[in-house]
Amino acid sequence: MERRRFLGALTAASLGVALDGSLVKFARAQNPAQAAANSQAPKTSGFPPNSAIILVHAAWADGSCWSNVILPLQQSGLHVICAPIPMTTLSDDAAALSRLLERTSGLVVLVGHAYSGAVIAAVREERVKSLVYVAALAPDEGEPVARVFYRDEPHPDQPKMVPDSHNLVWMPEDAFGRALAHKASSDQANIAAALQRPIALQCVQEPAPKPLWKSKPTWYLVAEEDRMINPKTQHFMAERMGAKIHSHRVDHTPMYSEPAVVTEVILEAARETIGDGSRSARTAND
Repeated sequence: MERRRFLGALTAASLGVALDGSLVKFARAQNPAQAAANSQAPKTSGFPPNSAIILVHAAWADGSCWSNVILPLQQSGLHVICAPIPMTTLSDDAAALSRLLERTSGLVVLVGHAYSGAVIAAVREERVKSLVYVAALAPDEGEPVARVFYRDEPHPDQPKMVPDSHNLVWMPEDAFGRALAHKASSDQANIAAALQRPIALQCVQEPAPKPLWKSKPTWYLVAEEDRMINPKTQHFMAERMGAKIHSHRVDHTPMYSEPAVVTEVILEAARETIGDGSRSARTAND
């Protein structure tokens, strides 16, 4: 009987030591992971609460085109929203963006790519403090998008865009790797082609309203190797807007091939117009 009690006590003690040792090892293993997680947690953001970046996709795309810049912006302490637009008319698209703006409560930077440059300039919201154009179109009041798109000579690889029987314009699948995103990986270009959404002809024919860039600070990322929108046209629009210009040797869709470049331009606009030290932030905090 005594022998059984002794063995039982020994077994329990051994099990306790083993469990205690395992828990210690587990805790030690978790500490580096926790430390790594803490090191990746956003520090003081430098932006007022609820500050938002709204990213608007171009024709033949959806919000996933911004996937490479979303997390870096979030890690900088900004709320990020990818705005879905129907691409039925310019007015419809501006209305869709306006409805999304109603869901925000803080200061906002609007970012447009290609066609959606016209869309971000067509809304009216006081909380929008700046605009960022990524190889984007910027028609003036009364100009249709098509007029600025075709202002200068097209690149030889720019595809022919012809509306179908429903007045919808689709991009030829091979044009994604050849013109829209020729510096992206072939996998990325293939994914973009598979995800494409058509744009209605009315979007590029409707005269633009008085653009917001006439009253808001504007940044412009010129894509010097763009095969869709002539870089000369981009410089013309950026200079006409009085934008702060960043020129890079990137293609039409730098969110795929050079996301860090796109992210930095957006963050620069955010820091200067909605950052804690900006006039907009001081006014919002008063």
